[in-house]
Amino acid sequence: MLTLCTPRWPRALARLTLAAFLGLSGSVWANKPIFVLNSLDADISVIDPVSFTQLKRIPTGKEPHHLYMTPDEKSLIVANALGDSLTFIDPRTAEVQRVLQGIVDPYHLRFSPDMKWFITAANRLDHVDFYRWVPGDAAKPLQLVKRVPAPKTPSHLFIDSKSTLLYVSLQDSDEVSAFGLSDQQLRWKIKVGKMPADIYLTPDDKHLLVALTGDSVVEVYDVQGAQPRLLKRLPTGKGAHSFRALGDKRHVFVSNRAANTISKIQLSDFTVVAELPGPGGPDDMDVLADGKTLLVTSRWGGKLTMIDIEKRQVLRKVKVGKSPHGVWTLDHAPR
Repeated sequence: MLTLCTPRWPRALARLTLAAFLGLSGSVWANKPIFVLNSLDADISVIDPVSFTQLKRIPTGKEPHHLYMTPDEKSLIVANALGDSLTFIDPRTAEVQRVLQGIVDPYHLRFSPDMKWFITAANRLDHVDFYRWVPGDAAKPLQLVKRVPAPKTPSHLFIDSKSTLLYVSLQDSDEVSAFGLSDQQLRWKIKVGKMPADIYLTPDDKHLLVALTGDSVVEVYDVQGAQPRLLKRLPTGKGAHSFRALGDKRHVFVSNRAANTISKIQLSDFTVVAELPGPGGPDDMDVLADGKTLLVTSRWGGKLTMIDIEKRQVLRKVKVGKSPHGVWTLDHAPR
């Protein structure tokens, strides 16, 4: 496998590039930066998408685990699980907009597409919190409506396109549950395979994919009826963990963290149609707007890795912080 390394830039040129990229403090950057969440360093690496170098670090709260861009793309939100807080970052300027305290154990997070609901999964404390989003309230834009028990170890969340249903994976009880957003009531709970992590709902809201980190498969469920129906156990790779849609509404990637691979799944028949390299424990992913470039955090390698999707080759790597988890950029393909 061919790996292209980032060239060493002369120090003066690096300073010039940094200055040109950053511009004046607080201004919009010339290129849309890439953000990488470093869980064990409690900060964010800001990456230049042109030179693929780390430009700065943004401190967050204690033990952040996931990033999420608001549907209006005005803020990148960092969930600081042990800090009981959320850090809002401007995705254009890489400046901190605000920090909201008193958000209990936010491990994973999701906005409903209509931006009326904000949900957090308290991984340590076994509950899911339903918040109303009140953007006009500067002091308290998130207002807790209900705290719902979710044993055991709620891991990942997904909300349907109509902003009506919330899906939750329960990592340590090997279950997935669904709740109504409007009434916060449990619709169903089912047993799934070992250690479910990320979940992905197809664009038509008909099928739910469940990545089994304790196994080597993705389970596919038909969720159109009153109760889900298992359609397929799709072998991908050991430690199937996190999803990212390609952006064409026809394919989704899953990172196989223990296998060091990334599988490309075709949604029309739920088959694996390609396998990409995923060095260093691949975790969360993003796809650049060109639809040709996959970004993946190498969790155990402490790097952000850029992959050519068509050629299935690693293009570049950049050293970031300890245990890099989420990665997001405004220059992304549709989700």
